[in-house]
Amino acid sequence: MRGSLFRKNLVTALLLAPAALWLVVFLVLPFVAIAIFSVGERAPEGGYQAALTFAQYANLPARATAFWNTMVLAPIGALACLLVAYPVAYYLALRAPPRWRLILLALIVIPFWTSLLMRTYAWMYILGGRGIPALLAYAGIEDLRLINTPGAVLLGIVYGYLPLMILPIYVSLERLDRRLLEASADLGAKPLSTFLGVTLRLSLPGVMTGFSLVMILLLGEYLIPTLLGGGKVFFIGNALVDLFLQSRNWPFGSAIAITLVLVSVVVLIVANHVSTRLSGARRVDLI
Repeated sequence: MRGSLFRKNLVTALLLAPAALWLVVFLVLPFVAIAIFSVGERAPEGGYQAALTFAQYANLPARATAFWNTMVLAPIGALACLLVAYPVAYYLALRAPPRWRLILLALIVIPFWTSLLMRTYAWMYILGGRGIPALLAYAGIEDLRLINTPGAVLLGIVYGYLPLMILPIYVSLERLDRRLLEASADLGAKPLSTFLGVTLRLSLPGVMTGFSLVMILLLGEYLIPTLLGGGKVFFIGNALVDLFLQSRNWPFGSAIAITLVLVSVVVLIVANHVSTRLSGARRVDLI
């Protein structure tokens, strides 16, 4: 009996070993290295110098603008993605003809086949002086600036991350038991009450998964603020690139990176808690 149990545990351990090794090498060890760097000091020539100090964490307010922009624009961008994505996912899952559903889903995913860099460059042209502002100038609306503004960054965020919000919501709505909608209507509920009490409530796991996924990616976003913000809308990702590659202040950059990881964990915990409370079901696929 014990020998059989031992062999079973051994087989399980061997099956899990590759994945565990992968996580340790590419997730745990880099995180430990960053944590060690964060309590060190900047070497005179740049980089890392061994020490044991929390001065880097005390200096976090020096990058308050990057933190503020990220903590404000990231949730606003994720919420904007949600407001656009939910009607699209609802139509695809519950209203679109089945023969067109796969084609419509493919059209949503197709932008991922093109580099985000190229798509963002396209928006730079559209929002730049030769794009929409030039067209509006013909209509008498002059001196309108769209590029290098928070609005341009938010537009790029919605465009770039919209598919990541649509797909989890679509999966939740597609799995929805249509009989619940029919039962709600048979009991006299109005369409709005059915939507709020049944459809929206049961799709909350997908909503929170999509929101958390987009939010966490936006916390480390670098490309969109750089190109559409023009150096005037800094995110934490921009601060990290500056500290690691230009200023070569690895300890300070590591402290910011550790803080960013902690914020991401808090986002996951809060999203899991909110989804559990609102949907009445424990979330197990968010973390």
